[in-house]
Amino acid sequence: MTMTEALSPTLHLVCGKIGSGKSTLAQRLAAQPATVLISEDHWLACLYPGEIQALPDYVRCAGRLRQAMAGHVEALLRAGVSVVLDFPSNTVASRAWARARFEAAGVAHRLHFLDLPDAVCKARLRARNAAGEHPFQTTDAQFDQISSHFVPPAPEEGFEVIRY
Repeated sequence: MTMTEALSPTLHLVCGKIGSGKSTLAQRLAAQPATVLISEDHWLACLYPGEIQALPDYVRCAGRLRQAMAGHVEALLRAGVSVVLDFPSNTVASRAWARARFEAAGVAHRLHFLDLPDAVCKARLRARNAAGEHPFQTTDAQFDQISSHFVPPAPEEGFEVIRY
């Protein structure tokens, strides 16, 4: 990262299947000066306790959260603060929503793509579930269902992708 990049507000996006390490990476990225972390899991757990039991519940609640957060994210970026958006940018539509935020604010972006095998993600999920520290528990069957909607970023989407 150059000095100019370090001083310029940037929207950091994370992409990867459940258990790939998106939140861990997001926390590391947010440790940079003048950078804030906005965690979807944290906000969903606080706003909708006990309400997210299945994929349609998540889609409904996450959609409301994105609608509420859009202007806030843009305002932070315009104020010169970098934002690490720990919301999964795992579909073309979710990435288009994020693109609208950094384009509206006129700032740079980075799409951090964690490309790990399903077996590694599932093992991490099982460990996370056993630790009991995450607000949501995910079974292997739920992983498979959610992952069936995953679309890796494509060059024609025009993102600056950093692959892990």
